[in-house]
Amino acid sequence: MQELVFINKNIDRWKRFEALSVKNKSYPPDKLAAMFIQITDDLAYCRTFYPESDTERYLNSLAAKTHYNIYKNKKESTNKLIRFWKLDFPLIIYDIRKFIYISLAIFLFSALIGAFSSANDKDFVRSILGDAYVDMTLDNIDKGDPMAVYKQMLQTDMFLAITFNNIKVSFMAFVWGLLLIVGTVYVMISNGVMLGSFQYFFYEQDILLDSVLTIWIHGTLEIFAIIVSGAAGLLIGASVLIPGTYTRLQAFKQASVKGVKIMIGIMPILIVAGFLEGFVTRYTQAPDFIRAGIILASLVFIVWYFFLYPAKLAKQ
Repeated sequence: MQELVFINKNIDRWKRFEALSVKNKSYPPDKLAAMFIQITDDLAYCRTFYPESDTERYLNSLAAKTHYNIYKNKKESTNKLIRFWKLDFPLIIYDIRKFIYISLAIFLFSALIGAFSSANDKDFVRSILGDAYVDMTLDNIDKGDPMAVYKQMLQTDMFLAITFNNIKVSFMAFVWGLLLIVGTVYVMISNGVMLGSFQYFFYEQDILLDSVLTIWIHGTLEIFAIIVSGAAGLLIGASVLIPGTYTRLQAFKQASVKGVKIMIGIMPILIVAGFLEGFVTRYTQAPDFIRAGIILASLVFIVWYFFLYPAKLAKQ
């Protein structure tokens, strides 16, 4: 991006920020601090691509004055991790929302393909899930405990194994975005087809409701976290294919930073999903309203934290 284009793109925001940070001392500190982060990001970019320029000197001066005004009477007590999940991560999620929608659409469409294929080909489920898993599940159904697979391992061992696997799949969806989106799309399609065929298999065995109330206790958070990691992978691929006004290298650097932050942001969700699968899902005899309540609570959290809350922050 040429320096003049960079200036024209951001000058109005810089002027508003200068007025708020220097003249309006009553402006909410948290919002002022959020804008200060944007200025320091612009300054870092400017130092990289336009060193020793008047633009760099202007941004450096603005950042220095603003830092003094914000922090001269405030102790450095803000927890950076809390701030990350309270402000930074939700704003990134809002910024990449179109990629989340695309990733979600790919996954759901693939799940429909998996279900449709299973309905029209009796051997399809076995080709996706494997003979060993299908035979084991059929045997568990005959014994009256179709979800016994979640009770075979020790709780802690299962929690660690599942969490590691979920993190691996999520990072594959993210990193394979480097293959010009194709790798990420492949991961989303393969997981979507697997889920669709998996759920149709239980539908065919007339235990769909029981499977939903069991699997989605952990699956709600797990699947959505993988969808978000897929969005991060799509972001990486799109930055190379469609860099916009930036060079491909510049666009890739910016997308990589966002992508890494996204992956950090979904780690707690993957850990909670692993915990639920290892310690909670196995209680298949629990009342339906408790199991449904856990699933509903996960859905409410996803809708609020990944859609409603980021939109509210962005409007502010």
